[in-house]
Amino acid sequence: MTKPSMRDVLKPVELLAIAAVFAVFAGLITLMSSRDILLAVIFAGVAFIAGLVFLALFALTVKPNKIELDEINREDGDEGKPPTML
Repeated sequence: MTKPSMRDVLKPVELLAIAAVFAVFAGLITLMSSRDILLAVIFAGVAFIAGLVFLALFALTVKPNKIELDEINREDGDEGKPPTML
């Protein structure tokens, strides 16, 4: 079994960090405009969750290339079969 690359390991952390940036931005804008901390926290939470959902949907739209399809088939134990689209 091969170890995943550092890029594969850090991909979820990158998505969480981008969603956190969305949350901080929305929270700061809300805090500066309304001066209500509770409202800013609520908007930050909503922005974080919405950012995670949208980033996950965007990540699902990426089609794997031939190398990735070969790797997926190799991990599934289908070496003799031609690569198929998922």
